[in-house]
Amino acid sequence: MVQGTVGYLDPEYLQTSQLTDKSGVYSFGVVMVELLTGKKAVFFNGPAEERNLARFFLSALKEDQLLRILEDCVLREGDVEEVKEFASLAERCLRVKGEERPTMKKVAAELEDLTDYYGIGRAVMGWRGIEFKSDSKFWW
Repeated sequence: MVQGTVGYLDPEYLQTSQLTDKSGVYSFGVVMVELLTGKKAVFFNGPAEERNLARFFLSALKEDQLLRILEDCVLREGDVEEVKEFASLAERCLRVKGEERPTMKKVAAELEDLTDYYGIGRAVMGWRGIEFKSDSKFWW
């Protein structure tokens, strides 16, 4: 029996009912896209093809429409290149085949590199979830 939260489930898990280390990477990619777009993993208003955030995001990237789907504050406060790098990492996390996704260790290292290079906020886990603290005000 497949269990999990709709919108965050790894496509391979949906087919095999087998969780892997890369299943969590997929779910984290969905969270990254939520941060970029300000949308929930699944939303019910709008056309059917846009109701799954991961598919909506990947389609927008393929059509070179990333900037159109971003949260307004990301556009206002984020450097376009750093946003594109973050989005590229999210895209790699959302690949259908788990073997094509980075490891969580690699994801963490790339986020750290982005933090160091651009001076963007570091993620801090708290009781409210993820907060981004930054002098540059890149994240909310």
